[in-house]
Amino acid sequence: MRKIFLVFLTMSTLFCQAQDRRVQNKPYTDLRTFHFGVLVGTHLQDVEFNNVGPQLITLDDGTVVEKTISTDQDRWDPGFTVGVLGELRLNTNFQLRVAPAMYFGTRHFTLRNITDLTPEGRPTEEHQEMKSAYFSTAVDLIFAAPRFNNHRPYLMAGVNPMLNLTSKADDFLKLKRFDTFLEFGVGCDFYLPFFKLRPELKFMYGLSNCLDTGHGKKLRNKEMIPYANSVNEARSKMFALTFYFE
Repeated sequence: MRKIFLVFLTMSTLFCQAQDRRVQNKPYTDLRTFHFGVLVGTHLQDVEFNNVGPQLITLDDGTVVEKTISTDQDRWDPGFTVGVLGELRLNTNFQLRVAPAMYFGTRHFTLRNITDLTPEGRPTEEHQEMKSAYFSTAVDLIFAAPRFNNHRPYLMAGVNPMLNLTSKADDFLKLKRFDTFLEFGVGCDFYLPFFKLRPELKFMYGLSNCLDTGHGKKLRNKEMIPYANSVNEARSKMFALTFYFE
């Protein structure tokens, strides 16, 4: 019985060691000083508005009335991302990544006039569809754990300046041309036989007021001005799921 037990224990130990030790794909890929790649992904974007509340409006006949308009993006709108990357190896655990990319999407805003009601007693609403195309150049610092077999988890944080390539002068609201995001997230490197796949989930938050507060003064349609002036601050937010191929 003791011999059978020893044989079983030896076979179990060897089996466990076989499970722990696997052939590593692309074992020297992380030793490169600098390398390139491509990225594709999807994201959800939102805008956090600060409403001004009641505002005094002068009508054409000179009458001054008070109106309250509430503006909100009441859903997370999806989009997609494409780009390239360059990554510099700093040491065993840290990498510096620069990733120029394009973010495409469409935002949907709802502007509710709480003062002027419909016959059913509901606020009157205006809707704005804002297409967005951002060119970004994210600069991220990556802290990676030691590689285990064919995967390696990591944490990342960085800044992402963006240039807004689309804007319309006759919309209720208009965003500025430039915005800067703080981003942080998690990911994992998967070492496949022919390339390295890196899924990454990150959260991005705008550091500055991205609303063009002077837009209302440029509108020719006076009925749109109260809607344009209903907010005085806006900050963009995004959740991004990105796949990097290296």
